[in-house]
Amino acid sequence: MKEPDLISAGSMIMKDKYGRIIKYLRLSVTDLCNYRCIYCMPEEGVPKKSHSDILSIEELSEIAEASYDLGITKIRLTGGEPLLRKGILTLCDNIRRISDDIELSITTNGSLLPKMAKDLKSVGVDRLNISLDTLDRDTFRRITRLGKLDQTLNGIEAAQKAGFDNIKINTVLLGGINDSEILPMLSLTKDNNIQLRFIELMPIGITKSLSDNLFVTVKNIEKLLLNSAELTVDGVARVYRLPGYKGSIGLISPMSHSFCERCDKIRVTADGRLKPCLHSEDEISLKGLHGNELIQAIKNGIINKPMCHKIDSVGSQSSRNMNEIGG
Repeated sequence: MKEPDLISAGSMIMKDKYGRIIKYLRLSVTDLCNYRCIYCMPEEGVPKKSHSDILSIEELSEIAEASYDLGITKIRLTGGEPLLRKGILTLCDNIRRISDDIELSITTNGSLLPKMAKDLKSVGVDRLNISLDTLDRDTFRRITRLGKLDQTLNGIEAAQKAGFDNIKINTVLLGGINDSEILPMLSLTKDNNIQLRFIELMPIGITKSLSDNLFVTVKNIEKLLLNSAELTVDGVARVYRLPGYKGSIGLISPMSHSFCERCDKIRVTADGRLKPCLHSEDEISLKGLHGNELIQAIKNGIINKPMCHKIDSVGSQSSRNMNEIGG
């Protein structure tokens, strides 16, 4: 198989060995969280790593810059809960200074946005993805174990007031827990210019031991969207809009509709391991690398990105929970 194409265009455009252009980095800044979502991390939480075991703000910034030099133009900061990370505003500012061409976004549970939304906007964050799996307070507590619904709702409001006008709401479908709330969740898009994204639960990490009944597809939602217009494909989401609604609905279906053939992302964990595929056991250590060594390691990760995961045949081969990977 021939070497992937490398095309100079300001920053490099880099293809993996299957011809996919890789332009998206999910960069985890912590595996800690103030929630304990049942599909993400253990109820008892995770041991706090020592300072030397996680990437510093300087190392995270250097990885972001090296990735940009290799053609990455979309960077999403994740966790755990990324807004818990000390220095997160400095990191955002550092990434924004690399290039205005970078689309910088953050995935958050929203609980800290009332205090931080304005500052995030001021340092150049372009977009927020906010996790919200239910509008029922008891169900919210059941799913998050520690969270309060009003925290997230107040966070969404604070983000809107701060000027984030392209918010995405992430809703993980959980059979028998929140799959009866599809219509109330859809109502969020009635008068708000947001994208509500329904995501199929994946068997990875602790979710492998969950009841099979929790794993449901987006089929019931598809039935509700028969009279709506399919607008576009936004990354891995098929996007629709209901007639007369301001917002849109995204369907992310890794289980029922594989999208590996158009996957354009790599991931870096908070402890500095590059994962070319979410479900692969393969990881490349970036910790302690700088300059050309760092660039070469990231390049190798891109080139050797697998064609597809093997969930259908052997299940996820990743031993990490979602909070350790960053989603």
